[in-house]
Order: sequence, then structure tokens, then C-alpha cells
Amino acid sequence: MAVTKEEVIEYLKGITVIELAGLVKELEEIFGVSAAAPVAIAAVPSGDAAPAAAAAVEEQTEFTLVLTEIGPQKIQVIKEVRLIVPSLGLKEAKDLVEGAPQTVKEGLTKEEAEKFKKKLEELGAKAEIK
Repeated sequence: MAVTKEEVIEYLKGITVIELAGLVKELEEIFGVSAAAPVAIAAVPSGDAAPAAAAAVEEQTEFTLVLTEIGPQKIQVIKEVRLIVPSLGLKEAKDLVEGAPQTVKEGLTKEEAEKFKKKLEELGAKAEIK
């Protein structure tokens, strides 16, 4: 008589975590597999190749400006958000500001993101660059 998947699941629901861990270990040994999530390990070159490998990592070129807190000057922050994202209407900008934390704009250069963040912070709001 074959056991159904549902019967196995019901059985597993009725055992303790320790019993389940033992079962997993036994199944790993029987089938020669591992239940652990695969982890990518990068080989680190030795000698002079190490600085070259570090330089090969791409530098982030696009940044996202996130409004984390409105601050005391909500109306001025809404106006500033409309200047940062001209395509937003007044209602959309108000909803964005009141829904903080919210992404204000994506795909910014580092300089643009820092400039916009500084303007928002001058108004008492809090912003992050990601």
C-alpha cells in the first residue's frame, strides 16, 4: 500500500522539531544529499591578483532616494517632492509624503541623490539613499 503525500505531511505535523531534524539527517545520509540552502563561495585569489579582483566588483551607479520621515514642514516637503519628481501632481506628491517611508525617485546619480536628500533634510524631513 502506497503512502500519499498528504499522509506524510500529516505525520510530520504530529512530530517534534527534534524528531524532524533527526529524520532530515537520516534522509540526507540515505540519499547522499543536503537539505541546506546552497551558498555561493567566491574563490579569493592570492598575491597580486587580490587588488584586481576587488576592482572587478562593479561600483553602484544608480541610486534611489527614499523619504523616511516627513518632518514638521509637510507642505514644503510636498513642494520639494514635486520639484524632484515633476510628473507628480499635488495629490500624488501629498500621498507619497504622507505614506513615508516611500521611494521618491529611482535611477539617480550619486550627486543628484545627495542634492535632493540635502534639500529634504533642510526642510526637517529625513531621507535615505539606497
